[in-house]
Amino acid sequence: MGGFRARRKGGVTARFAPSHASIIRALVSQVEELIADPADAARGPAGPANPGGSANPANPLDDLEALLGNPGGAATPPADPVLGRLLPDAYRDDTEAAGEFRRFTEQELRSGKVAAAQTVLDTLPEDGGRVELSEQDAQIWLRALNDVRLVLGVRLEITEDTALRSQDLDPADPRSAYLWVYDWLTYLQETLVRALW
Repeated sequence: MGGFRARRKGGVTARFAPSHASIIRALVSQVEELIADPADAARGPAGPANPGGSANPANPLDDLEALLGNPGGAATPPADPVLGRLLPDAYRDDTEAAGEFRRFTEQELRSGKVAAAQTVLDTLPEDGGRVELSEQDAQIWLRALNDVRLVLGVRLEITEDTALRSQDLDPADPRSAYLWVYDWLTYLQETLVRALW
C-alpha cells in the first residue's frame, strides 16, 4: 500500500490491489446511495417552478425559488446522524437561517457528493490496478474519501481516543476491521494531499 504519488507530468497516481479497490468501490457506492435524494426521481428534471407566473411580493424567497428553477428542499436537517454529518447546518446558532440556507443548497450539495462518488467509481478499475488522476479528479477523490471517512466515523463513534483503543481491540472484534479501513482511508487521504502539494 504505497498510497498516492505525484506524477512528473502532473496529477497523481496510485496502484490498488483488487481487494483494496473492492473495499473503496463498495464504500463509495454505499455513500453515494445514502446521499442520493430519493425525491429526485419523483421530482424529475428541475425547471422553473412558476414560468410566466406572477411574482409574490409577500414572500421574496418564493420568487427566488422560481428564478432558480428550484422548488426548494427540506428546511430541517436530516434525522440520520450520518446524513447530518455529511449535510451539516450552515448556521449552528440560528435555526431559521440554517433552514433557509439548507432549502437552497442541500440538493446541490447532495448532487456534488454523488458526482464525486461517481468519479471515484469511474476512475478506479473494478479489479484494481493503476489509477492516474488529473489534479481536478484528485481533488474530487479527496472529497469522496472524506465523505466515506465521515460516514465510518459517525457509525463507529470515532473520537480522539479511538486510535488508542483500536490497538487494544481483539482482532475478532468486528469493529477492528472497520477501524483498520478507517485508518487506511486516512492514510490514503494524507498521501493524496502530499502528492498534490
